[in-house]
Amino acid sequence: MKIKANKLLNHTCSHLLGAAVEKLYPQVKLGFGPATEEGFYYDFEFQDTISESELNKIEKLMKKLASRNLVTVQIDEKDFDFSNKPYKKELYDELKQKGEKITFYALQDPLNHELVFKDLCAGGHVESTKNLKNFKLLSLAGAYWRGDSNNIQLTRIYGTAWESKEELDTYLELLKERKERDHRKIAKEMKIFTTHPLSGQGFPIWLEDGMHIHNEIRNLVLKMDRKYGFVEVLTPHFGNEELYKISGHLAHYKDDMFAPLIVEKERLIPRPMTCPHHNLCYSLEKRSYRDLPIRFSEQSQLYRYEKSGALTGLERVRAMLLTEGHLYVREDQIFAEIIHMYRQIEETLKIFKTQISFISLSLRDPNDKQKYFNDEQMWIKSEKILKDALDSLNVSYETIPGEAAFYGPKIDIQIHTALGHEVTVATIQLDFLQPMKFDLKYTNNDGNEIRPVMIHRGLIGTYERFVAILLEQTKGVLPFWLAPKQITVIPVNLEQNLSYAKKINDELFAHNFRVKLDDRDERLNKKIREAQISKSKFQVILGQQEINDNTISYRKYGEEKTYTTKLEEFISMLNNLKAHYE
Repeated sequence: MKIKANKLLNHTCSHLLGAAVEKLYPQVKLGFGPATEEGFYYDFEFQDTISESELNKIEKLMKKLASRNLVTVQIDEKDFDFSNKPYKKELYDELKQKGEKITFYALQDPLNHELVFKDLCAGGHVESTKNLKNFKLLSLAGAYWRGDSNNIQLTRIYGTAWESKEELDTYLELLKERKERDHRKIAKEMKIFTTHPLSGQGFPIWLEDGMHIHNEIRNLVLKMDRKYGFVEVLTPHFGNEELYKISGHLAHYKDDMFAPLIVEKERLIPRPMTCPHHNLCYSLEKRSYRDLPIRFSEQSQLYRYEKSGALTGLERVRAMLLTEGHLYVREDQIFAEIIHMYRQIEETLKIFKTQISFISLSLRDPNDKQKYFNDEQMWIKSEKILKDALDSLNVSYETIPGEAAFYGPKIDIQIHTALGHEVTVATIQLDFLQPMKFDLKYTNNDGNEIRPVMIHRGLIGTYERFVAILLEQTKGVLPFWLAPKQITVIPVNLEQNLSYAKKINDELFAHNFRVKLDDRDERLNKKIREAQISKSKFQVILGQQEINDNTISYRKYGEEKTYTTKLEEFISMLNNLKAHYE
């Protein structure tokens, strides 16, 4: 669910927060305090650590200050005191060096004209704090100054402000729902993945049940790639630095890459993407126009540098597995292949029951010659091709200048997660540049050497992010084919029923189901309840009656009704669920 709070309201509320904190903690140092999509935050350096229990005290003072109907006024630079404000001074010096406009604002008491709070900011406020009646401080967290882990860690206080009490209450209910759907919470309960300081920030460890999900996704992705004409390759996790110089990634993508590892004078970089490697695969043979399109796919282990403050569970990581595809096509094949790839993405996401929120056509910023390869005609042609393809698909989309890859425009297929994040799950990118950089060729029907065009395709994005999305969408209640715990076999009485339970368990295991025998010496109701909590899709309950009748009894996840059937019929039902991805 995508929501937007009033930015003017929230920016003013961040100033109100700054005012309250300065009064309660006179030695505090102020960082940034912007409005966000759903609220606001302010970063502070406190002398002593504060806890969330102090937020109530801060909020109470904010409400008291707001009741004074403080007005927002612009003040002169001479009225702003930079003493004990090193972060504001750093920002001021930076803006001054760039020659940018610098403005200062204050909250002023309309009765005695006291300047209650002063701040260096670009503006954008409501006129008076009389409009600030419906706000709430939400949480606090650590945040490195300017997002750089080499800098000091400040304390960030988050809040939200709304125009009515009803809107605030609705938003707070939404936050509760998000907490229930947070993939980090669900994954911890389900033992999907873990993190550890010794593993490194942003390097998740997939656990047994996480690997069950992982492998099922992989099996489906490989099946879809075969269906749509891809051939699978496997390339190294590292590349020589020269490879990324040739591709242009070192010049345009360096900030998102890890530093080289020097091995016997060779500079090796953990790969951030596989397109340069796939270009090497293409270049190994002489290609004819009859060979095209060539479609390479790979489940690529990639490594990308993310600032520690941006790391979020599985959603933002530094090591990831990506479903990558690279197509090499003739110019007359571009349009059809883009449609072909869109259909593959559409079909795959439908199997996962993942709803596309919107599609964006990411274009270059024509004024940014440093970020984007400077070839005017290439950009005009490639952007038109993608636009025409989307128009022919009759799908709605929005154009976003400045979001293209450095080598070409792209179609981004995006969703909103349960946590309100906007994420790209699939991409189709057009690239005239890489074939030129790597001198890729094919021979046309006249015997002349021609450059192919490259298309980059991401099918479901990274496995990490996609699993996070699935967990949040389903609250961990995944469909049977994808569920890590498919069946739990529970004997009613260990002494009398365990042997039969083992037989049923072994038979289900032999049919390639993920099945667990619960042979603990615990009460039956406790076992059933724990199987439900663990989101086991079926609980098979076996007592003397089932032994006598040579049957099984089972419950479905989330239901109390018990069904009785023959094992063969149960297996047939489960196979049908798997076959239809249910």
